[in-house]
Amino acid sequence: MAEDGGPIGSWQTLVINSGSSSLKFALIEAGSGRVIRQGLAERLGTEMARLRTHGETDADKALPGAGHAEALEEILAHLGGRRPDAIGHRVVHGGETFSKSVVLDDDAVERIRACNDLAPLHNPANLLGIEIARRKFPTLKQVAVFDTAFHQTLPAKAFMYAVPYELYERHRVRRYGFHGTSHAFVAEEAAQRLDKPLEELQLVTAHLGNGCSGCAIKHGRSVDTTMGLTPLEGLVMGTRSGDVDPNLHQFLADQTGRSLAQITDLLNRESGLLGLSGASNDMRTLLEARGRGDARAALAIDVFCYRLAKSLLGLCAALERIDALVFTGGIGEHAAAIRAETLGQLRVLGPVLDPARNAAHGAATGGRITADGSPLLSLVIPTNEELVIARETARLLDHA
Repeated sequence: MAEDGGPIGSWQTLVINSGSSSLKFALIEAGSGRVIRQGLAERLGTEMARLRTHGETDADKALPGAGHAEALEEILAHLGGRRPDAIGHRVVHGGETFSKSVVLDDDAVERIRACNDLAPLHNPANLLGIEIARRKFPTLKQVAVFDTAFHQTLPAKAFMYAVPYELYERHRVRRYGFHGTSHAFVAEEAAQRLDKPLEELQLVTAHLGNGCSGCAIKHGRSVDTTMGLTPLEGLVMGTRSGDVDPNLHQFLADQTGRSLAQITDLLNRESGLLGLSGASNDMRTLLEARGRGDARAALAIDVFCYRLAKSLLGLCAALERIDALVFTGGIGEHAAAIRAETLGQLRVLGPVLDPARNAAHGAATGGRITADGSPLLSLVIPTNEELVIARETARLLDHA
Protein backbone atom coordinates (compact mmCIF):
# COMPACT_ATOMS: atom_id res chain seq x y z
CA MET A 1 0.00 0.00 0.00
CA ALA A 2 1.02 3.61 -0.37
CA GLU A 3 2.52 5.19 2.72
CA ASP A 4 -0.71 7.04 3.49
CA GLY A 5 -2.67 3.78 3.14
CA GLY A 6 -4.88 5.33 0.48
CA PRO A 7 -6.32 3.80 -2.68
CA ILE A 8 -4.34 3.18 -5.85
CA GLY A 9 -5.19 6.65 -7.12
CA SER A 10 -3.02 8.18 -4.40
CA TRP A 11 0.14 6.36 -5.50
CA GLN A 12 2.69 8.80 -6.90
CA THR A 13 5.04 6.58 -8.85
CA LEU A 14 8.42 7.70 -10.15
CA VAL A 15 8.97 5.88 -13.44
CA ILE A 16 12.61 5.52 -14.47
CA ASN A 17 13.94 4.47 -17.86
CA SER A 18 17.72 4.37 -17.58
CA GLY A 19 19.77 4.25 -20.77
CA SER A 20 23.51 4.05 -21.27
CA SER A 21 23.85 7.86 -21.40
CA SER A 22 20.36 9.03 -20.44
CA LEU A 23 17.81 8.92 -17.65
CA LYS A 24 14.18 9.43 -18.61
CA PHE A 25 11.68 9.94 -15.79
CA ALA A 26 8.04 10.68 -15.08
CA LEU A 27 6.26 11.22 -11.76
CA ILE A 28 2.75 9.89 -12.34
CA GLU A 29 -0.36 9.59 -10.23
CA ALA A 30 -1.07 5.97 -11.03
CA GLY A 31 -4.83 5.93 -10.62
CA SER A 32 -5.69 9.04 -12.63
CA GLY A 33 -2.74 8.87 -14.99
CA ARG A 34 -1.91 12.52 -14.24
CA VAL A 35 1.70 13.34 -15.08
CA ILE A 36 3.03 15.58 -12.34
CA ARG A 37 6.52 15.97 -13.73
CA GLN A 38 8.54 14.37 -16.51
CA GLY A 39 11.80 14.89 -18.28
CA LEU A 40 15.05 13.59 -19.65
CA ALA A 41 18.65 13.81 -18.52
CA GLU A 42 20.78 13.12 -21.58
CA ARG A 43 24.41 12.96 -22.73
CA LEU A 44 25.34 11.83 -19.24
CA GLY A 45 29.00 11.38 -18.55
CA THR A 46 29.94 14.23 -20.90
CA GLU A 47 30.36 17.97 -20.60
CA MET A 48 27.19 18.31 -22.70
CA ALA A 49 24.96 16.62 -20.10
CA ARG A 50 21.75 18.46 -19.31
CA LEU A 51 18.32 17.94 -17.78
CA ARG A 52 15.07 19.06 -19.37
CA THR A 53 11.86 18.74 -17.37
CA HIS A 54 8.20 19.49 -18.02
CA GLY A 55 5.16 19.65 -15.79
CA GLU A 56 3.96 22.29 -13.39
CA THR A 57 7.02 24.29 -14.45
CA ASP A 58 9.60 23.67 -17.18
CA ALA A 59 13.33 23.57 -16.64
CA ASP A 60 16.41 23.22 -18.81
CA LYS A 61 19.64 22.91 -16.86
CA ALA A 62 23.17 22.08 -17.91
CA LEU A 63 24.81 19.30 -15.85
CA PRO A 64 28.38 19.22 -17.16
CA GLY A 65 30.09 15.94 -16.35
CA ALA A 66 27.07 14.53 -14.49
CA GLY A 67 26.54 10.79 -14.35
CA HIS A 68 23.36 8.86 -13.60
CA ALA A 69 23.61 9.35 -9.83
CA GLU A 70 24.01 13.11 -10.12
CA ALA A 71 21.19 13.22 -12.68
CA LEU A 72 18.83 11.39 -10.32
CA GLU A 73 19.69 13.83 -7.52
CA GLU A 74 18.89 16.72 -9.85
CA ILE A 75 15.63 15.07 -10.93
CA LEU A 76 14.56 14.68 -7.30
CA ALA A 77 15.33 18.35 -6.72
CA HIS A 78 12.90 19.18 -9.53
CA LEU A 79 10.02 17.19 -8.01
CA GLY A 80 8.94 20.17 -5.95
CA GLY A 81 9.64 18.48 -2.61
CA ARG A 82 7.53 15.45 -3.43
CA ARG A 83 8.76 12.05 -2.31
CA PRO A 84 7.46 9.24 -4.55
CA ASP A 85 5.42 6.46 -2.98
CA ALA A 86 7.11 3.89 -5.21
CA ILE A 87 9.52 3.61 -8.12
CA GLY A 88 8.89 1.64 -11.31
CA HIS A 89 11.79 0.73 -13.58
CA ARG A 90 11.69 -0.20 -17.24
CA VAL A 91 13.85 -3.26 -17.90
CA VAL A 92 14.27 -4.32 -21.51
CA HIS A 93 15.05 -8.02 -21.17
CA GLY A 94 13.70 -10.48 -18.63
CA GLY A 95 14.55 -13.61 -20.59
CA GLU A 96 12.48 -16.63 -19.59
CA THR A 97 13.05 -15.75 -15.94
CA PHE A 98 10.40 -13.04 -15.78
CA SER A 99 6.94 -13.54 -17.27
CA LYS A 100 5.52 -10.66 -15.21
CA SER A 101 6.65 -7.61 -13.26
CA VAL A 102 8.50 -8.15 -10.00
CA VAL A 103 9.10 -6.31 -6.73
CA LEU A 104 12.81 -5.63 -6.57
CA ASP A 105 15.01 -7.23 -3.95
CA ASP A 106 18.62 -8.44 -4.05
CA ASP A 107 17.59 -11.76 -5.61
CA ALA A 108 15.53 -10.12 -8.34
CA VAL A 109 18.38 -7.76 -9.17
CA GLU A 110 20.79 -10.66 -9.59
CA ARG A 111 18.31 -12.53 -11.79
CA ILE A 112 17.99 -9.42 -13.98
CA ARG A 113 21.79 -9.21 -14.12
CA ALA A 114 21.87 -12.80 -15.38
CA CYS A 115 19.94 -11.57 -18.44
CA ASN A 116 22.61 -9.01 -19.36
CA ASP A 117 24.11 -11.19 -22.09
CA LEU A 118 20.73 -11.22 -23.84
CA ALA A 119 20.57 -7.41 -24.01
CA PRO A 120 24.09 -6.03 -23.51
CA LEU A 121 23.12 -2.62 -24.91
CA HIS A 122 20.13 -2.19 -22.59
CA ASN A 123 20.02 -4.28 -19.42
CA PRO A 124 23.26 -3.02 -17.84
CA ALA A 125 21.98 0.54 -18.23
CA ASN A 126 18.59 -0.42 -16.77
CA LEU A 127 20.38 -2.05 -13.83
CA LEU A 128 22.45 1.06 -13.26
CA GLY A 129 19.27 3.07 -12.75
CA ILE A 130 17.88 0.40 -10.41
CA GLU A 131 21.03 0.28 -8.29
CA ILE A 132 21.26 4.06 -7.94
CA ALA A 133 17.56 4.37 -7.02
CA ARG A 134 17.80 1.54 -4.47
CA ARG A 135 20.77 3.22 -2.80
CA LYS A 136 18.97 6.56 -2.75
CA PHE A 137 15.70 5.07 -1.42
CA PRO A 138 16.66 1.90 0.48
CA THR A 139 13.26 1.61 2.21
CA LEU A 140 11.07 2.52 -0.78
CA LYS A 141 9.32 -0.26 -2.69
CA GLN A 142 10.56 -0.55 -6.27
CA VAL A 143 9.33 -2.65 -9.19
CA ALA A 144 10.82 -3.84 -12.47
CA VAL A 145 8.53 -3.97 -15.50
CA PHE A 146 9.90 -5.95 -18.46
CA ASP A 147 9.55 -5.26 -22.19
CA THR A 148 9.68 -9.01 -22.82
CA ALA A 149 7.13 -10.19 -20.23
CA PHE A 150 4.03 -9.68 -22.39
CA HIS A 151 5.50 -11.97 -25.05
CA GLN A 152 6.09 -14.90 -22.71
CA THR A 153 2.75 -16.28 -23.96
CA LEU A 154 4.22 -16.95 -27.43
CA PRO A 155 3.83 -20.61 -28.43
CA ALA A 156 6.97 -22.61 -29.13
CA LYS A 157 6.33 -22.56 -32.90
CA ALA A 158 6.59 -18.76 -32.75
CA PHE A 159 9.54 -18.37 -30.39
CA MET A 160 11.88 -21.18 -31.42
CA TYR A 161 14.67 -20.70 -33.95
CA ALA A 162 15.48 -23.58 -36.30
CA VAL A 163 18.95 -24.08 -34.80
CA PRO A 164 20.29 -27.04 -32.80
CA TYR A 165 17.91 -27.51 -29.88
CA GLU A 166 20.75 -27.65 -27.37
CA LEU A 167 21.35 -23.94 -27.98
CA TYR A 168 17.93 -23.31 -26.49
CA GLU A 169 18.46 -25.78 -23.68
CA ARG A 170 21.90 -24.47 -22.69
CA HIS A 171 21.80 -20.80 -23.66
CA ARG A 172 18.08 -20.02 -24.01
CA VAL A 173 18.52 -18.97 -27.63
CA ARG A 174 14.98 -18.13 -28.76
CA ARG A 175 12.76 -15.22 -29.78
CA TYR A 176 11.64 -13.00 -26.89
CA GLY A 177 10.08 -9.88 -28.38
CA PHE A 178 10.06 -6.34 -26.98
CA HIS A 179 7.85 -3.23 -26.62
CA GLY A 180 5.53 -5.46 -24.60
CA THR A 181 4.20 -2.64 -22.42
CA SER A 182 3.25 -0.64 -25.50
CA HIS A 183 1.57 -3.51 -27.33
CA ALA A 184 -0.37 -4.46 -24.19
CA PHE A 185 -1.48 -0.88 -23.55
CA VAL A 186 -2.82 -0.16 -27.04
CA ALA A 187 -4.55 -3.55 -27.16
CA GLU A 188 -6.47 -2.67 -23.99
CA GLU A 189 -7.24 0.79 -25.37
CA ALA A 190 -8.50 -0.73 -28.62
CA ALA A 191 -10.86 -2.99 -26.67
CA GLN A 192 -12.29 0.01 -24.82
CA ARG A 193 -12.74 2.01 -28.01
CA LEU A 194 -14.41 -0.91 -29.76
CA ASP A 195 -16.51 -1.58 -26.66
CA LYS A 196 -15.59 -5.24 -26.70
CA PRO A 197 -13.83 -7.47 -24.15
CA LEU A 198 -10.12 -7.77 -24.95
CA GLU A 199 -10.45 -11.54 -24.50
CA GLU A 200 -12.73 -11.65 -27.57
CA LEU A 201 -10.50 -9.62 -29.89
CA GLN A 202 -7.77 -10.53 -32.37
CA LEU A 203 -5.49 -7.60 -33.12
CA VAL A 204 -2.31 -6.68 -34.95
CA THR A 205 -0.41 -3.81 -33.34
CA ALA A 206 2.46 -1.84 -34.86
CA HIS A 207 4.73 0.12 -32.52
CA LEU A 208 6.70 2.42 -34.82
CA GLY A 209 9.34 4.77 -33.46
CA ASN A 210 13.12 4.77 -33.53
CA GLY A 211 12.62 1.13 -32.54
CA CYS A 212 9.82 -0.73 -34.32
CA SER A 213 7.94 -3.96 -33.78
CA GLY A 214 4.68 -5.63 -34.66
CA CYS A 215 2.61 -7.98 -32.54
CA ALA A 216 -0.26 -10.44 -33.09
CA ILE A 217 -2.57 -10.41 -30.05
CA LYS A 218 -5.21 -13.10 -29.65
CA HIS A 219 -7.66 -12.92 -26.75
CA GLY A 220 -5.39 -10.49 -24.91
CA ARG A 221 -2.25 -12.62 -25.26
CA SER A 222 0.77 -12.06 -27.47
CA VAL A 223 1.00 -14.97 -29.91
CA ASP A 224 3.68 -13.64 -32.27
CA THR A 225 5.91 -10.61 -32.64
CA THR A 226 8.60 -9.35 -34.99
CA MET A 227 11.56 -8.80 -32.64
CA GLY A 228 13.56 -11.80 -31.52
CA LEU A 229 16.44 -12.71 -29.24
CA THR A 230 17.40 -9.03 -29.31
CA PRO A 231 15.67 -5.84 -30.53
CA LEU A 232 17.67 -6.06 -33.78
CA GLU A 233 15.40 -8.63 -35.44
CA GLY A 234 12.33 -7.71 -37.46
CA LEU A 235 11.28 -4.40 -38.99
CA VAL A 236 13.48 -1.67 -40.45
CA MET A 237 14.05 0.88 -37.67
CA GLY A 238 15.74 4.23 -37.14
CA THR A 239 19.29 2.91 -36.96
CA ARG A 240 18.71 -0.87 -36.81
CA SER A 241 18.69 -2.99 -39.93
CA GLY A 242 15.96 -5.39 -38.89
CA ASP A 243 16.08 -8.77 -40.63
CA VAL A 244 19.18 -9.51 -42.70
CA ASP A 245 20.73 -12.68 -44.07
CA PRO A 246 22.45 -14.34 -41.06
CA ASN A 247 25.50 -14.91 -43.26
CA LEU A 248 25.95 -11.16 -43.66
CA HIS A 249 28.28 -11.10 -40.65
CA GLN A 250 30.70 -13.55 -42.25
CA PHE A 251 30.48 -11.81 -45.63
CA LEU A 252 31.24 -8.38 -44.17
CA ALA A 253 34.05 -9.78 -42.04
CA ASP A 254 35.65 -11.29 -45.14
CA GLN A 255 35.08 -8.25 -47.36
CA THR A 256 35.79 -5.40 -44.95
CA GLY A 257 37.89 -6.89 -42.18
CA ARG A 258 35.45 -5.72 -39.54
CA SER A 259 35.20 -7.68 -36.30
CA LEU A 260 32.00 -9.38 -35.16
CA ALA A 261 31.46 -6.61 -32.61
CA GLN A 262 31.95 -3.90 -35.24
CA ILE A 263 29.48 -5.53 -37.62
CA THR A 264 26.90 -5.92 -34.85
CA ASP A 265 27.38 -2.25 -33.97
CA LEU A 266 26.94 -1.29 -37.62
CA LEU A 267 23.64 -3.18 -37.80
CA ASN A 268 22.41 -1.59 -34.55
CA ARG A 269 23.63 1.99 -34.87
CA GLU A 270 24.42 2.77 -38.52
CA SER A 271 21.72 0.95 -40.47
CA GLY A 272 17.94 1.19 -40.87
CA LEU A 273 16.58 4.54 -42.06
CA LEU A 274 19.90 6.21 -41.30
CA GLY A 275 21.93 3.72 -43.31
CA LEU A 276 19.60 3.71 -46.31
CA SER A 277 19.15 7.47 -46.49
CA GLY A 278 22.65 8.45 -45.48
CA ALA A 279 21.08 11.45 -43.80
CA SER A 280 18.82 10.79 -40.80
CA ASN A 281 17.04 8.23 -38.65
CA ASP A 282 14.15 10.65 -38.11
CA MET A 283 11.12 9.91 -40.27
CA ARG A 284 10.01 13.56 -40.18
CA THR A 285 13.30 14.65 -41.70
CA LEU A 286 13.13 11.94 -44.34
CA LEU A 287 9.57 12.80 -45.37
CA GLU A 288 10.63 16.43 -45.81
CA ALA A 289 13.69 15.35 -47.81
CA ARG A 290 11.58 13.11 -50.03
CA GLY A 291 9.32 16.07 -50.70
CA ARG A 292 12.38 17.95 -52.00
CA GLY A 293 13.22 15.11 -54.37
CA ASP A 294 15.82 13.25 -52.28
CA ALA A 295 15.99 9.78 -53.87
CA ARG A 296 17.80 8.15 -50.94
CA ALA A 297 15.18 9.41 -48.48
CA ALA A 298 12.47 8.07 -50.77
CA LEU A 299 14.21 4.69 -50.91
CA ALA A 300 14.48 4.51 -47.11
CA ILE A 301 10.76 5.24 -46.75
CA ASP A 302 9.83 2.71 -49.45
CA VAL A 303 11.85 -0.04 -47.78
CA PHE A 304 10.45 0.83 -44.35
CA CYS A 305 6.81 0.69 -45.50
CA TYR A 306 7.19 -2.41 -47.65
CA ARG A 307 8.98 -4.39 -44.95
CA LEU A 308 6.40 -3.23 -42.41
CA ALA A 309 3.47 -4.33 -44.59
CA LYS A 310 5.15 -7.65 -45.32
CA SER A 311 5.70 -8.32 -41.61
CA LEU A 312 2.16 -7.31 -40.65
CA LEU A 313 0.81 -9.82 -43.14
CA GLY A 314 3.11 -12.44 -41.66
CA LEU A 315 1.68 -11.83 -38.19
CA CYS A 316 -1.77 -12.63 -39.56
CA ALA A 317 -0.73 -16.29 -39.72
CA ALA A 318 -1.11 -16.41 -35.93
CA LEU A 319 -4.72 -15.21 -36.05
CA GLU A 320 -8.07 -16.39 -37.36
CA ARG A 321 -9.21 -12.88 -38.23
CA ILE A 322 -8.18 -9.26 -37.66
CA ASP A 323 -10.57 -7.14 -35.64
CA ALA A 324 -8.26 -4.12 -35.91
CA LEU A 325 -4.81 -3.04 -37.01
CA VAL A 326 -3.45 -0.51 -34.51
CA PHE A 327 -0.67 2.00 -35.21
CA THR A 328 1.23 3.52 -32.27
CA GLY A 329 4.62 5.01 -31.36
CA GLY A 330 6.06 8.28 -32.64
CA ILE A 331 5.85 7.34 -36.33
CA GLY A 332 2.70 5.28 -35.97
CA GLU A 333 0.85 8.09 -34.21
CA HIS A 334 2.03 11.08 -36.24
CA ALA A 335 3.16 10.04 -39.74
CA ALA A 336 -0.04 9.91 -41.80
CA ALA A 337 1.93 9.29 -45.01
CA ILE A 338 3.59 6.20 -43.57
CA ARG A 339 0.26 4.77 -42.44
CA ALA A 340 -1.25 5.45 -45.86
CA GLU A 341 1.62 3.85 -47.76
CA THR A 342 1.66 0.83 -45.48
CA LEU A 343 -2.09 0.25 -45.74
CA GLY A 344 -1.78 0.66 -49.50
CA GLN A 345 0.46 -2.42 -49.52
CA LEU A 346 -2.01 -4.47 -47.47
CA ARG A 347 -4.49 -4.67 -50.35
CA VAL A 348 -5.14 -8.36 -49.70
CA LEU A 349 -6.80 -7.32 -46.40
CA GLY A 350 -9.00 -4.76 -48.14
CA PRO A 351 -8.37 -1.57 -46.13
CA VAL A 352 -10.25 1.50 -47.30
CA LEU A 353 -8.38 4.50 -45.95
CA ASP A 354 -10.28 7.69 -45.14
CA PRO A 355 -7.77 10.43 -46.07
CA ALA A 356 -9.34 13.06 -43.81
CA ARG A 357 -9.45 10.76 -40.80
CA ASN A 358 -5.87 9.70 -41.45
CA ALA A 359 -4.64 13.28 -41.79
CA ALA A 360 -6.22 14.03 -38.40
CA HIS A 361 -4.69 10.87 -36.91
CA GLY A 362 -8.19 9.62 -36.09
CA ALA A 363 -8.64 12.42 -33.54
CA ALA A 364 -12.38 12.87 -34.03
CA THR A 365 -13.25 9.24 -34.73
CA GLY A 366 -11.93 7.34 -31.73
CA GLY A 367 -8.68 6.66 -33.57
CA ARG A 368 -10.31 5.24 -36.71
CA ILE A 369 -8.48 6.11 -39.92
CA THR A 370 -10.30 3.72 -42.26
CA ALA A 371 -13.67 4.43 -43.81
CA ASP A 372 -16.92 3.14 -42.36
CA GLY A 373 -17.49 -0.35 -43.74
CA SER A 374 -13.81 -0.93 -44.57
CA PRO A 375 -13.06 -4.70 -44.50
CA LEU A 376 -9.99 -3.89 -42.38
CA LEU A 377 -10.45 -1.54 -39.43
CA SER A 378 -7.35 0.49 -38.64
CA LEU A 379 -6.85 2.67 -35.57
CA VAL A 380 -4.28 5.16 -34.31
CA ILE A 381 -3.86 4.87 -30.53
CA PRO A 382 -1.18 6.85 -28.66
CA THR A 383 0.89 4.61 -26.43
CA ASN A 384 1.79 5.41 -22.84
CA GLU A 385 4.47 3.05 -21.58
CA GLU A 386 5.22 5.22 -18.56
CA LEU A 387 1.61 4.98 -17.40
CA VAL A 388 1.70 1.19 -17.83
CA ILE A 389 4.79 1.02 -15.62
CA ALA A 390 3.26 3.35 -13.01
CA ARG A 391 0.04 1.36 -12.83
CA GLU A 392 1.79 -1.99 -12.85
CA THR A 393 4.00 -0.80 -10.00
CA ALA A 394 1.00 0.41 -7.99
CA ARG A 395 -0.98 -2.76 -8.72
CA LEU A 396 1.85 -5.04 -7.67
CA LEU A 397 2.59 -3.18 -4.47
CA ASP A 398 -1.09 -2.69 -3.64
CA HIS A 399 -1.41 -6.47 -3.48
CA ALA A 400 1.96 -7.16 -1.86
